[in-house]
Amino acid sequence: MKRSLDLHTIKKFGNLELLAKQLVEGFITGLHKSPYHGFSVEFAEHRLYNPGESTKYIDWKIFAKTDRLYVKRYEEETNLRCQLVIDCSSSMYYPLSNNGKLSFSTIAAASLAWLLHQQRDAVGLMTFAEALELQTEVKSNAMHVHNLMLQFEQLLEGKPPPQKTTAIAPVLHQIAAKIHKRSLVVLFTDMFGQSEHQDDLFAALQHLKHKKHEVLLFHVTDHKTELHFEFNNRPHIFIDVESGQKIKVKPHEVKPYYQEQISKYFKQIKLKCHQYKIDFIEADIAGGVN
Repeated sequence: MKRSLDLHTIKKFGNLELLAKQLVEGFITGLHKSPYHGFSVEFAEHRLYNPGESTKYIDWKIFAKTDRLYVKRYEEETNLRCQLVIDCSSSMYYPLSNNGKLSFSTIAAASLAWLLHQQRDAVGLMTFAEALELQTEVKSNAMHVHNLMLQFEQLLEGKPPPQKTTAIAPVLHQIAAKIHKRSLVVLFTDMFGQSEHQDDLFAALQHLKHKKHEVLLFHVTDHKTELHFEFNNRPHIFIDVESGQKIKVKPHEVKPYYQEQISKYFKQIKLKCHQYKIDFIEADIAGGVN
């Protein structure tokens, strides 16, 4: 069952941290007997059993074959480090009635932060528009995650900034230069950059991959209006919220051309992400993710 989670819902709920916890635990229920298994480990090698040691890790299959006691040695995996990166440009506040794309991104990021915390993984938050605006530390302790939730709530309560443009490519280069340890980078953006050249954008994404980071790109849009261009068939004045430019058109006259161009643009980004082994996730703020 789908539930509508907008700014009004969050304010009514009263606590984003509690909501994130409920969303995560509700999602996990049924997938695993318990979502909290502690640190994960990988098998490394066998070694001879030393008398007096615990018998917990004795490989009894090897004993049956060789009549000798061997112990499985495990190598603890390094805990995951995750950077949550949210586009806070003016276009992310569309639709203005509920700060649609930014609200969706913030709730999703808060839920991921809570999930990572429960897995004892370290998480940090970055926000950007024309430049990198916020960068927190990357930690896993409860106080840090609580402070992140306060940052998320501030994002939800913020008012749309006037004509705040996006510079995705320069910011991604900056992020790649700042993150010195191999990390998972989760990016929430509508990919509507002001005068953004595709070659620059692809070079920035490749920079992140070159630094050995794993990248998840949540492409956050309102599919009905921004992809399918579904508007009433009457004259509309469309305003570019990042530049202030206005244009008066009848939607049905430009719809085929608009759909062709926007489809071509995002298809190219999706193909490049696949080429660079970046997970490209289409997120419709009215209908979930694909």
